[in-house]
Amino acid sequence: MRAAWYEEIGTAAAVLRHGEMADPQPGPGEVRVRLRASGINPSDVKTRAGARSPIAFPRVIPHSDGAGEIDAVGEGVSPARIGTRVWVWNAAWRRAFGTCAELVCLPEVQAVALPHCTSFEAGACLGIPASTACHAVFADGDVSGQTVLVTGGAGAVGHYAIQLARWGGARVIATVSGPEKARVAEAAGAHAVINYREGDVAAAILAANDGRAIDRVVEVEFGGNLSVSAAVLGEGGVIAAYGSMGDAEPKLPFYPLMFRHATVRALLVYLLSRQQRADTVARLTAALEAGALQHAITARFDLADAVAAHEAVESGNLIGNAVITIA
Repeated sequence: MRAAWYEEIGTAAAVLRHGEMADPQPGPGEVRVRLRASGINPSDVKTRAGARSPIAFPRVIPHSDGAGEIDAVGEGVSPARIGTRVWVWNAAWRRAFGTCAELVCLPEVQAVALPHCTSFEAGACLGIPASTACHAVFADGDVSGQTVLVTGGAGAVGHYAIQLARWGGARVIATVSGPEKARVAEAAGAHAVINYREGDVAAAILAANDGRAIDRVVEVEFGGNLSVSAAVLGEGGVIAAYGSMGDAEPKLPFYPLMFRHATVRALLVYLLSRQQRADTVARLTAALEAGALQHAITARFDLADAVAAHEAVESGNLIGNAVITIA
């Protein structure tokens, strides 16, 4: 099979290689997926760069997200799964070989049926961006009748969060950093969009909700936005945070949050429990089958261009998702 891999951490140009490797074979309880698309996420490029830890295996094929067709199964897996369209999750999480290849073998539960109305490229965005958004929105139950604030509404996760919260019956307010991103958030279905670089952001959020407090915040930058979140969150409200790059060790305003009976939920999509994963998969499947999701795929690359793909994601200039398409 063709694949892209690295054997040491470093810059994409220095360590990523593209070539042929032996085809993997599925073990007991596993399926083999012939991949048609591989999703590239910030976590993938950070892992390759060594931002989180030393290299964990002698050779690493990156990327946790992908989509394709099952072409072989291991012992204990029904042959009926062969030929089915699937999307995969956690392919490279604590594993050596991810989806930046023509083939990947992984436990069959990690290969989820992909509705025929959904492209393989879109399927390659479901494992991290869409699943993070789905869990952030619905981790505490239905949001019908609530107001959900989505920070970074034009980002890969934020874009899905707006759509999922609206599909779930919530009023959605999004914050963005400029006009272009505002258009993305509006197209995703946000009822109100606020530029967080202008004026009193907390006041603008409350005004956009007719003076009422917010029920839930889907938060991309917990520390940097904490003062605003604490100011707009209502009693019993939840901050569901999946990032805090700007301030990794924020000072927590405990009593203001306590007197709102607030919940701070720090979430990592790789570590969802079996039930949380099942709930997330079920909701995403329902949303896809209902035609409720747009997929903001703004950059496409060939497998041979993995270096350029990683550099594009690292640049921070992409609005939306990047995928590698595999012929």
